[in-house]
Amino acid sequence: EHLINEFFEITRFNLQSIILEKDSIPLNYMLMQVADEFYPLLTPRGQKAIVHIDGDITIYADGNKLARVFNNILKNAMAYSDPNSTIEISAKNENNETLISFSNTGKTIPPEKLKMIFEKFYRLDNARSTQTGGAGLGLAISNEIVQAHGGTITATSSNEKTVFTVMIPGNS
Repeated sequence: EHLINEFFEITRFNLQSIILEKDSIPLNYMLMQVADEFYPLLTPRGQKAIVHIDGDITIYADGNKLARVFNNILKNAMAYSDPNSTIEISAKNENNETLISFSNTGKTIPPEKLKMIFEKFYRLDNARSTQTGGAGLGLAISNEIVQAHGGTITATSSNEKTVFTVMIPGNS
């Protein structure tokens, strides 16, 4: 059922523009809430998520849709992080943009696969079933949501460290 709903959602995003319901969002609290919600899932593997933000950051965005983006990124970070590791979430304002980063340690994503992770139905690890992983739609949906905000989502991976960065433009 979850898989079918996710499929319908990506199809809906492709057939129409995503309608955003923007408001002022206190990013600090939003990211802390996202990290707290994952606590029960992280704990069994000895993992934790820590939020680092200097000062208060407020963005003008659709909070529900951005929460979905952050949940998708954190879900992937959790699945591909080493046991007993820390996922670091940080945010900063720079040049009228807000950059939100999720950093984890684990197996490095090869460059040729890194280019495809935002494509629909792409799964990094084919051995992961729909029981342990998704349909390969989470990052594609996240990409669509971030683009609707006028932003970008990127990923880098080297030396067993992977960083996903979401850029949301200011005053968009």
